[in-house]
Formats: sequence, C-alpha cells, structure tokens
Amino acid sequence: MEETYLLNHPGVRKKILAGGTGPLPHFPPGTKLVFHFQTLLDNFERTVIDDSRLAGRPAEIFVGKMFKMEVWETLLTSMRVGEVAEFWCDAVQHTGLYPIVSKGMRLIAQGKDPLEGQRHMCGMGNLFYYHSTGFPELDELMRTPQPLIFIMEQVGDPMSYHRESWMMEKDEKLQTVPILHMQGNELVKQRQFRDAASKYKEAVLLLKAVQSREMPGDIDYINLGRMIIPLELNYCQCMLELEEYYEVIEHTTELLEKHKCVKGYYKRAKAHAAVWNEKEARRDFNMVGNLDITLASLVHRELRALSERMKVKYWEEKEKYWNMLETKENKEEEEEGHDDDDEEEEEKEEIEDKGKQEDSESVTRESKDEVGEEKGKEESPSKDELGGDKEGTVKVTLAEGAGNKGEANSSEINPDALPKTEGKDWQQMLRLVMLLQNEGNFLFKENHFEEASVKFKEAIEYVDFLQNKVDQESDDWESLEKVRLPLTLNLSQCMLELEHHQQVVELINKLLKKHKNFKAVYQRALAHASLCNEDKARRDFAMVEKLDPKFKPFVRQELKKLGERIRTMHIRQNKTYRDTTQ
Repeated sequence: MEETYLLNHPGVRKKILAGGTGPLPHFPPGTKLVFHFQTLLDNFERTVIDDSRLAGRPAEIFVGKMFKMEVWETLLTSMRVGEVAEFWCDAVQHTGLYPIVSKGMRLIAQGKDPLEGQRHMCGMGNLFYYHSTGFPELDELMRTPQPLIFIMEQVGDPMSYHRESWMMEKDEKLQTVPILHMQGNELVKQRQFRDAASKYKEAVLLLKAVQSREMPGDIDYINLGRMIIPLELNYCQCMLELEEYYEVIEHTTELLEKHKCVKGYYKRAKAHAAVWNEKEARRDFNMVGNLDITLASLVHRELRALSERMKVKYWEEKEKYWNMLETKENKEEEEEGHDDDDEEEEEKEEIEDKGKQEDSESVTRESKDEVGEEKGKEESPSKDELGGDKEGTVKVTLAEGAGNKGEANSSEINPDALPKTEGKDWQQMLRLVMLLQNEGNFLFKENHFEEASVKFKEAIEYVDFLQNKVDQESDDWESLEKVRLPLTLNLSQCMLELEHHQQVVELINKLLKKHKNFKAVYQRALAHASLCNEDKARRDFAMVEKLDPKFKPFVRQELKKLGERIRTMHIRQNKTYRDTTQ
C-alpha cells in the first residue's frame, strides 16, 4: 500500500501492511496499549535493532502518561483493531531518545533493573557520565542520529483493559465505587467470598484515595467516610466467612476508632470468639446489647454459645495437658523405681555388715531416714523437704483456713496426699498452680463452687510447699506470695458462696496480716454480716467505704441487709427492744 503522511504529525510516514477492521477507535487517557514492535535502520539492508517477539514479551504504554517515546502513542492511536503498520520517523523530531528507551527495555527483558547503578541525574546525564549504553549498536545511534522504521502490531482489545485506580480521575473513581459494590454483592450471593472481598476492598481504596485529597472535617470528607463504612463491614463479613479472624479484628478496630456502629462491634465480637479471646468477645457483645436493646436476645444467645465453646476448649486442654504431665510423671517414677530398688538392696547389705547390735526398729528407722534423704521417699518425706517433723506428719500452713480453729493455726496434711509433690520440679509445680487456678476460675464461672474451692486449695498447697523451700526474705518468696493472694481471695469468694462464713473470717484475718487488700476487707465484712457480728461488720464496711468512696452505695445496701438480718435474729430469740438495747 502507498505511504501516507500522518495528518498534523510532521516527520512521520505510515504504510499499512495488513488492514484492520472497523472504524478508528477512540482511546481515552489511561487506555493500556499492548503491542509488538520491530525497530529497523533506514538502510538498504533494513538492519533489525530490536524485536519484542525475540524478547518474549510485548511492550506496554498508557495513553496520556507521557511515555519517553511520545511518537509511539501517536503511531498506535492511528491504528485500527488488527492492523499491522510500518512507520518511518525522522531523527530530528522523534528518534533522538530511542537508544535510552531501547536500553531500558533490553534490561527489563533480561530481568534487570533499568535504573540500577545510575546516579541521581537525568537520563542523558547518566549516558554522558558512563560514555556508553552498554550496547554497541545503540552507541552508534547516539553518535550518529538517523531515521528509524517501526513495524507495530497491537495485541488484544485495548478497550477491554480494566483501568487501575492511579489512572482514574476523581469523578471516575466515584462512579466506579457503586459498580464494585454491586459486583461484590452478587458474588456474595454466589458464596464467592474471596472475589467479593477483593471488590469491596478495591472500592474502599478508591474512596480513601479520594478522601485523602479532601480537608479533614469538611462535609465532603465526612460523607466519603460514611460511604466507606458499609463497604468495610461487607469486607469484614467476607473475611468472617473465610475464617480470616485476625483480619476482621484489625479492620473493625480501625473502623470503630472513627465510627461507633453496632455491626462493627458485632463482627469484631464474632472474630474474638472464634480465636478464643473470651474477655474481648464478651465486652463487644455487651456493647452491642447496650447500643441496640432490640438485639438483647441475639447477644444472650451468642454469649451462651461462647460459654459452651469455652467449656469444650477447657476440657480439651485439660485432658491434653494432664495427659502430658501424667506421662512424664509415670516415666520419671519408673526410672526412680529402678534406682530405689538398687539403693535399697545396697543399703540393706551395708546395715547387715555394720553389725547387729541395734534392734530391728532402729535399723528400720535409720534405713528409712537415709533412703528418704538420698532419693526423696514417698512414704515419709523429711523435714528438709516439706518443713514438717520427723515422724511423718507434715505441717503446711494453708491459706484457705477451711479447717482452722484460730487465726494462727496450721492444718495437718494427710501423708497420703503428699506424693503429689514428689517427682515434680519447681517449674512443673508453678505450671500446676497456674493450671489449677484457671480450672478454679472456670468452675467458679459455672457456679461449681465446691469443686472450684478444691482447685484453689490444691494450688495454695503447692505455693506453700514452694515457699517452704525458699528464704522468706528472697525475691522468690515475695513472688510466690503475690501468686497466693488471688488464690486466697478466690477461695474466700467460694467460701462465701457456700455460706462457710466463719472460714472466710479466719482466712481473711490471716491474709490481712500480710496484705492490706480492699477486696479482702469487703469479703470479711460480708462474712461478719452473715454471722450477725454487727460491730465487726460495721467496722469493716466503714473501712471499705474509706478505701473506696465510690463503693458507698453498695456499702449502704449491705448495711441495710445487715439491719434486717439482725432484726430477724432478735425476733427468733423473742427479744424485746429493751433487751436488744441492753
């Protein structure tokens, strides 16, 4: 076909090699053009300099984005769909920068960074600094600029390209958001949550890009923020369905810092519940109930389901960890059993060799003492180990005061219960204390106060044992005392629920000798009030009110109950007002 000059583009001649179809399309700014090209010298041999097909990938440019070879945009936008054309371009106006462009495309085709090693200057400055492009044919073009021939062929339909957000204008972004919203909703109906989440996320990013150009606090900024809320909530719902719970927590937390919405709290509560964050889940569920009273039944149902799930998890973990401890203990007991048998035989032989002037009872006692000191025998632990006497009865001060008759009394532990500390090192017993505390807390929440008190007592026994092994002035003793405090308070609360009020008084009396604790004073006041010890109860309630004035309404309520209880007691005893005052 004959050569033709492009209208209004001097220095360019076009020859159509293969005709296209349809009218000449309109390419709006941001249209992506994908094409193959050949670059040839304008000589008799028509020497090929570059060929995108040999590089294995087509070239790409975006209309209106100021590509270095500006003439290429002119050439490509003059072509119809399916057209192959040859363009001659002169060296004065159009091909002067081609060596630099060609160098960059060649490095990209090799998988290299086209800017690697360059100094902070323009492209021409870098070229003059290094005196070479690294390719001889391109260096020759730089020395002697000359016209070039480009053979171009578009690949695919340029109008089918989905424009990226950075190429869109503000109005175009705002028009795209509702389309993405509807597409996401349709994908949710088809249960394609991953694809729907990507649509919602893309819409959110578009709105945030527009919002970033507005002044915070302006009406447009606020309206854009309101448009983001339903998209964020839909995205979080998709993440819940995909079990991406930490993603939900992150996004809802960021959303709730700006907008307090019921759905945000509900979705975050569901995510917290799924990852066993019980405290956070209950807090968010309660917030949902406070913000919308009509959802009270839903919140109640969710909290009940959360309790059931936590109960199942608790028993699973208990079985898992207790089985691990029992396996380790059994293994250690088997190893110690073999060693004990060997040591006992050696000990008996030594006793027989030393002489038979001692009676059988003294021999037996010495044998037991020596064996107990060497290997920690289970039947009768020594005083050095558990802090008891030498006759097999070990005294350990219990914090619960359940069987105590005085404030300074100590309870005697049955020797049959002592072997539970045998074969356990310091770390094992500390882990058991924590495990027993968690079990007790769980049982207390389930209103199993008797079983919870047993767990707390057992944990306190381990703490007592560990404290007897260290110096009272050491940091370890103080740390153990801090562990004992919440255990004792929890045990006291269990005793209150079980109406063992005298035991609560004795337990708290011992506790307050070491710790001035507000909760302990309040528990003792409740116990005295239940026992109708009016003067002591009023003294403790006055101390509670002094320690925390905000507690005054509760104190007044308890004092009112105390007065009713005292009057009821006097009526049962048939006392008159005169007898009562006297």
